Amino acid sequence: MDNIFVFIIGSAIGSFLNVCIYRIPKGKSVVRPRSYCPNCGKALSWYDNIPILSYLVLKGRCRSCKSKISFRYFMVELLTAGTILLLSTTFGLTAKFFAYSILSCGLIIATFVDFEIQEIPDEVTLFGIALGLGLALAFPSLFGEGVRVGSLFASFLGALTGGLSIYLMGFFGELVFKKEAMGGGDVKLMSMIGAFLGWKLVLLTFFIAPVFGSVVGIILKVKYGRQTIPYGPYLSLGALVSILWGERILQLLFYGFY
Repeated sequence: MDNIFVFIIGSAIGSFLNVCIYRIPKGKSVVRPRSYCPNCGKALSWYDNIPILSYLVLKGRCRSCKSKISFRYFMVELLTAGTILLLSTTFGLTAKFFAYSILSCGLIIATFVDFEIQEIPDEVTLFGIALGLGLALAFPSLFGEGVRVGSLFASFLGALTGGLSIYLMGFFGELVFKKEAMGGGDVKLMSMIGAFLGWKLVLLTFFIAPVFGSVVGIILKVKYGRQTIPYGPYLSLGALVSILWGERILQLLFYGFY
């Protein structure tokens, strides 16, 4: 029953994330007006705005204009619900669960916006960095510290390490390939990740992300001839791997040293 409740709450959060994904790039408020069909503009009734279920019942179409609703809406709600449920079963109702759930929500927004417009909104990353630092100060247990100052320093060092790692990657990539290799949004995204995870796990994220990105990049280059891909989604996926299994991976890599 607890898992069902967490899944329902997660799907509702996913519904709000869909609003953020659609409105933030357009500079619109995520609070007002209420949810509406992006095609005909008609406000949605409550029974047409039930996460996951409404999409299935309406077969992915607006009740009023019958136009097709992007599958992204269903995907984001299901992904958010599943991610929060996974975090709940992994960490229980602890400070880490709440902090990593917040981070995951930011990563989901960043991922789908980056896929759509190849940009990562500052509203997500800069707010996320500040929130990560604030949570570290409020909950020292996030970094295994007994004092708030130590936890805040660990968060700050993580943000610095994350941002600097991607910045240097982009700097040297530009020297080699003579074109921009990494956007400023990716730098800020990694700083956000580091503010929540600390320097060890954000560095792990840095090395995991290219594994996912290179596979997709090769497929897109061979099939469609694309030269560049949005990198934010793979940083986000690498961060999720670090959240769930990062400590175990580091222990396996540096057994006896870590």
